[in-house]
Amino acid sequence: MQTIKVETPTARYEVHVGGGLVATLGARLKKLLPKLPRQVFVVTSAEIWALWGEALLGSFQAAMLAEPVALFLPAGEKNKTLGNVEKLARQLVEGEADRGSLLIAFGGGIVGDVCGFLAATYMRGIAYVQVPTTLLAQVDSSVGGKTGVNLPEGKNLVGAFHHPLAVYADVDVLGTLDERELRAGLMESVKAGFIRDRSLVRFMEENAEAVLARDAKALEKVIAASVRMKAEVVGLDEREGGLRMILNLGHTLGHAIEAATGYKAMLHGEAVGWGMIASLHVGVKRRSITPNEAARMEALIHRYCQLPRFKVSAAKLLEAATGDKKNVGGVKRFVVPVGVGNAAVLEDLSGAELEAAAKFMLAQAAEGSVL
Repeated sequence: MQTIKVETPTARYEVHVGGGLVATLGARLKKLLPKLPRQVFVVTSAEIWALWGEALLGSFQAAMLAEPVALFLPAGEKNKTLGNVEKLARQLVEGEADRGSLLIAFGGGIVGDVCGFLAATYMRGIAYVQVPTTLLAQVDSSVGGKTGVNLPEGKNLVGAFHHPLAVYADVDVLGTLDERELRAGLMESVKAGFIRDRSLVRFMEENAEAVLARDAKALEKVIAASVRMKAEVVGLDEREGGLRMILNLGHTLGHAIEAATGYKAMLHGEAVGWGMIASLHVGVKRRSITPNEAARMEALIHRYCQLPRFKVSAAKLLEAATGDKKNVGGVKRFVVPVGVGNAAVLEDLSGAELEAAAKFMLAQAAEGSVL
């Protein structure tokens, strides 16, 4: 097992990456919190609970702890809403949850974001831990303290920074993860390499077969490297004042794709994959990367994820991008790679450049051309 420390001005906690973490969660929480709260609630989905709920409950029994109460969030991006946060909050009230209660986010990125926001806002803030069950959540969304929900106008427009007490990324649960979910999650690791870890890019290039075959050691290395990179960035820029924005490579148009297609056409990681391809186009035009570097990076994207084909107008995509949270005071912030293993935030991206990048990416998405 690997342990990565996250240290920010407001929080310090550990991310544990390895096998058997769900089966030993009770004992680990007992060690983390010697006096475990009387009321512990697990926010999860019915699908995850059916697969792994028994193991989680068994870990509490083995540690001689009272059984936690399970609260369910329906699966799917469409359920990442304020309405569902209210429903869960009212269930906490019914369960007599107080400021000393503990929440456990047990699921993918949607469960983690919603549970985190619930923890941030219930009684003005209670403690929670992350037990992410998808690769995307393990390598990205469970770490860094960002929580939030969507509005019809865009993704994650309502949220808060609220760090977990700890993160337990169990590689074992990835064995039941759908192949498409696995590949989509790997887009965040590809992104991590592109923006700050050239050695991770090289490892993923050289070990693609092992990673995609779910070799435990290969997956643990990819997850730990991705988390380590994010922990370093978050430690330097907790509230996304500058450097942390590089973590959004591919997300400007990725989020726009999700919104423009009604959150039905593809998974988040797949949309980010397409968004990174658009970012590569800007990088080449801006000469922050060479055409050969762009080709290498695009090849890695396609090696790990079979990006879904889709059709939407550039105008609709650009309209969806106008609500991007990175934009401040009318300035369009856009992340581009700088070589392989570095990135920069552009603050002078023109509308014409963004449109050209969108059209370049849309042409591939419609025609199915792959490097």
